[in-house]
Amino acid sequence: MNTKSTARVWQQPITIPTYGIGSPDPNPMFLDKRVYQGSSGAVYPLPVIDQIEDEKHDKEWQAVFLENDYLKVMVLPELGGRIQMALDKTNDYHMVYYNQVIKPALVGLAGPWISGGIEFNWPQHHRPNTYGPVDFQLEQGENGEATVWCHEIDRMHRTEVRYGIRLYPEHAYIEIDAHLTNRTSLPQTFLWWANPAVAVDDNHQSIFPPDVSAVMDHGKRDVSTFPIATGTYYKVDYSEGDDRSGDQTGTDISRYRNIPVPTSYMAYKSDYDFVGTYDHGRQAGLLHVCDHHVSPGKKQWTWGNGDFGQAWDRHLTDEDGPYIELMCGVYTDNQPDFTWLMPGEEKSFQQYFMPYKGIGVIGNATTDAAIGMDVTESRADVRFYTTRRNDCVTVNLQSQGNTIAESSCPSDPNRHIERSFDLPSAIPASELTVTLRDADGKTLVTWTPPSGPVHEVPAPAKAIDAPEQLDSTESLFLAGQHIEQYRHATRRAMDYYDEGLRRDEGDARLNNAKGKLLLRHGQFAKSIGYFERAIERLTRHNPNPYDGEPLYNLGVAQTMLGNDEAAFDAFYKATWNDEWVSASFFELARLATKMGKRQDAINYCQRCLDRNVHHTQAAHLLTYLQRDTAEHADHLDLELQNNAFNFGIQWERAVATDDYATFDSLTRQDPNTVLEIAIDYAAFGEYETASNILSRLISQSEDKTVPAMIRYHLAHCLEKIGNSDEATAQRRIARSIGTGDIFFANKLEDIAVLQSAMESANGDPIAAYQLGNLWYDRRQYDDAIDCWEKCVAEDASFATAWRNLSLAYFNQRGDQDRALDAMETAFRLSPNDPRILFELDQLCLRIGESPNERLDRLSNHRDLVDQRDDLYLQLCTLDNLTGHHDSTLDLLMRRNFRPWEGGEGKVPAQYVTALVQLAQKASDENNPSQAIDYLERALQWPHNLGEGKLQGIQENEIQYHLGCAYEAMGESAKAAEWFNAASEGLSEPSSAMYYNDQPPETIFYQGLAQAKLGNQDEATKRFERLIEYGKRHFNDDVTIDYFAVSLPHFLVFEPDLKQNNQIHCRFMIALGSLGLGRIAEAQQQFSEILSADPAHLGATLHRSRELNKLTKPQGTYAAQA
Repeated sequence: MNTKSTARVWQQPITIPTYGIGSPDPNPMFLDKRVYQGSSGAVYPLPVIDQIEDEKHDKEWQAVFLENDYLKVMVLPELGGRIQMALDKTNDYHMVYYNQVIKPALVGLAGPWISGGIEFNWPQHHRPNTYGPVDFQLEQGENGEATVWCHEIDRMHRTEVRYGIRLYPEHAYIEIDAHLTNRTSLPQTFLWWANPAVAVDDNHQSIFPPDVSAVMDHGKRDVSTFPIATGTYYKVDYSEGDDRSGDQTGTDISRYRNIPVPTSYMAYKSDYDFVGTYDHGRQAGLLHVCDHHVSPGKKQWTWGNGDFGQAWDRHLTDEDGPYIELMCGVYTDNQPDFTWLMPGEEKSFQQYFMPYKGIGVIGNATTDAAIGMDVTESRADVRFYTTRRNDCVTVNLQSQGNTIAESSCPSDPNRHIERSFDLPSAIPASELTVTLRDADGKTLVTWTPPSGPVHEVPAPAKAIDAPEQLDSTESLFLAGQHIEQYRHATRRAMDYYDEGLRRDEGDARLNNAKGKLLLRHGQFAKSIGYFERAIERLTRHNPNPYDGEPLYNLGVAQTMLGNDEAAFDAFYKATWNDEWVSASFFELARLATKMGKRQDAINYCQRCLDRNVHHTQAAHLLTYLQRDTAEHADHLDLELQNNAFNFGIQWERAVATDDYATFDSLTRQDPNTVLEIAIDYAAFGEYETASNILSRLISQSEDKTVPAMIRYHLAHCLEKIGNSDEATAQRRIARSIGTGDIFFANKLEDIAVLQSAMESANGDPIAAYQLGNLWYDRRQYDDAIDCWEKCVAEDASFATAWRNLSLAYFNQRGDQDRALDAMETAFRLSPNDPRILFELDQLCLRIGESPNERLDRLSNHRDLVDQRDDLYLQLCTLDNLTGHHDSTLDLLMRRNFRPWEGGEGKVPAQYVTALVQLAQKASDENNPSQAIDYLERALQWPHNLGEGKLQGIQENEIQYHLGCAYEAMGESAKAAEWFNAASEGLSEPSSAMYYNDQPPETIFYQGLAQAKLGNQDEATKRFERLIEYGKRHFNDDVTIDYFAVSLPHFLVFEPDLKQNNQIHCRFMIALGSLGLGRIAEAQQQFSEILSADPAHLGATLHRSRELNKLTKPQGTYAAQA
């Protein structure tokens, strides 16, 4: 290759067939107990999009291409800054899955998500803005490298990312140069999973390092040996698989073809720097290389090689087939596994993605080369591939430090190379070391095969006990901190801190932790006492504590309250502790600037940057302070050369040059990004500049329409500089924007801004509404209710505020009547909002309204029902509940459904129910042939339902009724076949929450089938097990699984878990009693169930059947069993 060649980068629009998405829902979603990817599924302040269109249309997307002699890469900045395509030009192989259509499905945190390419998941998984635009800039390097930089400030937690996707001219790899920054004054958590998808078929294999002998599930809740699984994992028994490894029986789960169900696994531990995949058919693959000390995360995810996975393939692509995700975690080894990022801190790293070819399963890889070796008694066969051209590389084979053989040759990324070496004797592979070096003697890659498992198989993780069960205040502190760090969805850190403080009210760690949590929740004044108690304990024996964090946090709280002098004292004392020097001096610089102490502020900035040169906000503040100095222009150039996305400095350049084009284009005039810059200026008292920035945003918007929060912040800044009239005008405009504004308040600085708006006017319902939203998200429920009640008192027509009050009255106050009244008011005020109708129906379901009343309401609003899958499915369910099974089937077959990931199973359940009930009706009418037709349809799920069957699904009810139908036709052999099928399966009762859990009906129909086969003892065992389980677990204290990865329901009204458990137990008792012929007891249980839950489908249907037809044992098929 010509060493003077360069990589290229260019921007180019590209037309891609695209399925459209719905509009963002204007109703804020407060999903504080939603479980998503093993941690919190809260989406606020992001709006949810839950509609995907059925038709595709050509759409022009703005793409960025990078190319060198070996690779061509396409990046889509409008879709989360993902790599959409990465082509190895040397063999025309797409090293990552190239999805040639944009076909979103409901997989993302806030809705739409697409498969393919490489998704960069930060600060959680999946990336909250995965289907939204990011800032970007192209860069051509001095040494021929080409980069597209992507940048984003996360709306949820306000951390910042910029990453360069880079090609070098002479290398066949993609470099990701990532920088993660905490722009806030409080510690934040993050994870980073780069998520390449890879096209798969039966030839695919995931290539984990040779020391990976165990893999773990989400949260480390389960474990399997690897690559040969020998036990049960994801409810699949792998002990008797297709593949064998020596004398060990099991299944090779590194092979896609062997995994039938949706499955994640993450390497427990590895001392290698690579993970990859390989297509043994194409003889090509993908490798990820990154230092394992910062990148321990090595994961594979698949939808499963079965009907279930194929259904999701259809949701996500038209013709590009199945894929797996090879996830590569940096500063994380599991999902969830979050790392702390301190105020002002930057964490940076480089990771690499590279194709390789021809060498199959490898032993080691670096950014220079990959190598594999097979050893027999007499030979060592070595295979290697290099990522750049080398005039001469040398393969050296050694045993115990002595060279056995060596060979030299040229290499380049166009081909792989194989060398075979004779061994002088039978040498164990673990005593051989193969090394590849270049002409200068540099080691490109080396590998010594392990002699056996390097790491022991670990035990699964254990759930943290309830607060009162922990044995010490230290345990309570660590548990609470872990729950905060991992963003646990259903446990509350405050419960652990409160229990600890109950035992020792002066504990420094617990006081600091609780104060910090109150600070995060916007309770600034309340937090101060806890920080002061922490400081009092830490300074019990001397005034200079080992840990300065409580002092720093006290400074933050005082700053938020406007107590600048007190804040200054606390921050300065915190600088006595090294770990808080940078953050504290930055805060001191802000305060000094605000106080007009310019030279002090410059000194503080420099001291901050001496300790943390990557502190972007300190660099910005220093640039501002040097506006009138000779160094200003040079400082601007130097800082922007290092980071073009330091938008505060970009604004300083724009002011200095009177040229705002770069600022406007790089920020995209995104309201959140621009507001963050304005807040930075306001934080050090430069309200005039902040108002100029926000005014420019308004003037640059096409119709002068910007979110209300922009105008509220502008008004606040204008008021600070004495322009009260214009501030009043801006607030007036904010109030007129209307209820469709989806830019929800969530920044701590929003609190004072909205409070001042509420105080400055004779009522501001929009400000009260937005502040209520913020308080509710921060779990300050009484404050939220107070704000929303003020809102509707000032504007009784505000439907969204009434809707929000309904959620709060029900979930936080337990007031069903007020909740229903508020939701009915919301729907009356907004009768065209299908979301509010859905929530009204869910509330009516939750409080026990009859199915007929709910059905009438939905039937009267069919135009709204048709707009949402979930509403439409409720209509189908209600038709089943009220006996209109023909209508249910007709409705189901007229719609294409799109489930949320983790919420599968609901649509097929109604489909199967309708067909089984129609079959029973046909049987009752002495038409067994028609019954068989319905039941055979129930065994086949049509594609429009949006789901496929999981392997191992139990269909005992269908099978039992098929047996009965063939029995009625006199076909005893067929009847026996179906009764035998119905009699099999898991027979131990359990809870049933997820789509792959076993419902109790399966055991009931096993029992009926056993009775038909003459196995009355087996039948009785099953019925008695149902009764025994129901009685034994009736009074259980039920909680959501600590390790839950997802929950099947997108609930806004909290369920009563204890009541649900009791209903479930009663249903088991009822079925068991029914099977044993105890009809009166069964009927009593059914009545209790339907009294508590009139929409319980199982109780409704089984109660309505002629019980003798279900329970009459036959025993005529025993001989044929």
